[in-house]
Amino acid sequence: MLSEKEEKFLQYWEQNREEHSSFISKLIRGLPMACVFCLPILLLLVVVYFFIPDWYIKISKTSSSTFTVVAIAVFIATIFYAFTRMHFKWEMNEQSFLELKHKQKKANAAN
Repeated sequence: MLSEKEEKFLQYWEQNREEHSSFISKLIRGLPMACVFCLPILLLLVVVYFFIPDWYIKISKTSSSTFTVVAIAVFIATIFYAFTRMHFKWEMNEQSFLELKHKQKKANAAN
């Protein structure tokens, strides 16, 4: 027998599993947490690039174009983190859904 919480999850996931499975949906739903993860890095880059660029060039002996490469890398990391996190969450929900469906089928067969 399934609990009320499990029944609600089954209903929710049956209605929303297709919507949550697309690449764009996973990306959009994962972007807020990915931004929280990568925004401090981007803010540090912007502060150093605009307010103290000479300091970084003197310390590292590299050109200021390195910042562009790092910013692009952080942007790619943000996209990757957003998609990967939500894909993992989708897989966990899908696995729980299939297990509950199997449990429900066993309970119905026993009755």
